Amino acid sequence: MEVRLARSLSAFVCCLFLCFEAGVCRAQAGSSELGVFEGQSDVGAVSPPGVTKYDAGRGIYTVEAAGDNMWSTIDGFHFVWKKVSGDVSLTAEMTFPSTAGNPNPHRKAVLMFRQTLDGDGVYVDAAQHGSGMTALQYRRARGATTQDIELNIETPRQIRLEKRGDTITMFLSNHGEPLHQAGASIKLHLEGPFYAGIGVCSHNKDVVERATFADVKLDALKPETTEGQAAFYSTLQTIGIEDNYRRALMVATGPGRMEAPNWSRDGKTLIFNRDGHIWTIPAEGGSATMINTGAATNCTGSHGLSPDGKWLAISCSTPGKPETRVYIVPSAGGEPRLLTENPSSYFHSWSPDGRTIAFTRPNHMGGGNILSIPVEGRTETALTTGSGISDDPDYSADGKWIYFNSDRTGGLMQIWRMRPDGSGVEPVTSDDYNNWTPHPSPDGKSIVMVSYDKDVKGHPANKDIALRILNVSDGKIRVLVNLVGGAGSDNVPNWAPDGMHLAFVSFQTLPEDAGPSR
Repeated sequence: MEVRLARSLSAFVCCLFLCFEAGVCRAQAGSSELGVFEGQSDVGAVSPPGVTKYDAGRGIYTVEAAGDNMWSTIDGFHFVWKKVSGDVSLTAEMTFPSTAGNPNPHRKAVLMFRQTLDGDGVYVDAAQHGSGMTALQYRRARGATTQDIELNIETPRQIRLEKRGDTITMFLSNHGEPLHQAGASIKLHLEGPFYAGIGVCSHNKDVVERATFADVKLDALKPETTEGQAAFYSTLQTIGIEDNYRRALMVATGPGRMEAPNWSRDGKTLIFNRDGHIWTIPAEGGSATMINTGAATNCTGSHGLSPDGKWLAISCSTPGKPETRVYIVPSAGGEPRLLTENPSSYFHSWSPDGRTIAFTRPNHMGGGNILSIPVEGRTETALTTGSGISDDPDYSADGKWIYFNSDRTGGLMQIWRMRPDGSGVEPVTSDDYNNWTPHPSPDGKSIVMVSYDKDVKGHPANKDIALRILNVSDGKIRVLVNLVGGAGSDNVPNWAPDGMHLAFVSFQTLPEDAGPSR
């Protein structure tokens, strides 16, 4: 009897030690106590411990918690969870019932998928802030800096977080309409099983905040079928380049393909192409307005403003000239002026003095070369030759270099640079990626590029890519953001005038016949 009692006590102490050694103490509960969930935990440092109350009759969870933040490299919040595997969706209506006193605008209520219960763990969440802001937040690796996609919208009534394979997407309903995609979608790998649940963080370790979660549904998703139709969406975003502040703002999203954003010279608007036309939209989000390009139609993602902002170079067709050529129109819109007489010409960059335009022309062998032409027109000059690919030229801010991508060494696509007359060609990158579309920053300190896996051929769209930034002074490269994109993401100069933000387009392919009704 004494031996059995000693063994039981020893096992209990051992379990308790392991629980606190991991920094997590899980409270298991029956369905009557936590509804669709099976446990709750304080993740990271939370004092006093978080509390969850479930009203089964009304189907409402009330979560009270302190916690310093859910951001940067470490989290502190209360989490109500269930371990799941495979493809799932989590849906709820989230509110902060108390607005008395001076509530913290950064307090958060979240729907979350999380790999572990460690404070620095890999996760993705749909976060509702006390200010009303909605964002998709995520940490790609343990201890990595959190990134997010912020939506410039009114507070939604209902939110869904959906995982299909490695694609995680947020859906919203603002006024009771069917849930719809909102332009917030990422690729993130979670090993199964993982945790799915709801959480609250006060954003002040000394204050307890309360949030409620109503109409909570945790569903396993149906497998995708080959018979279903896929819906293709594109999302225009901006992002800050600071290593510890990688916030992306969703500017616009919708079905079909948006491409190739430029910034206006005052940083207030973005220019992009869609459906063969050129559009402008406020950089903070809003309604897009089509730019009048006169007789020029079928415009591609090869366009850009002159250094003084007065002119817009476009690559389009006109009646009688169906092949793509470079034209110039007033930046506010107007009739196009033909710049390149020869067909199959695609704009890429203005020289900093505004006197010259660099463009490309593909050849019939699958390659292409870089040329330049004065803005008045006249004679074009070939800057590269050969049967391979030399593409995506962009001038440095001081006008001393043209950066471009090329496969001239016969291996992977890499970044090169040359003098404006085509001389002095030298490599810039030499790594295990296929690197495309280099764009120097306005301050000359950085180069942004699109990087594909080494096995990807060409410059396709709708692929897993990384936007990477090269530090010109030391040659070091870091990943800014991973996304689904490629051709169309940043074909043309996409730096903001402040040199601290970039614009890009990501893509989402969502099956119409999979999962619960939206």
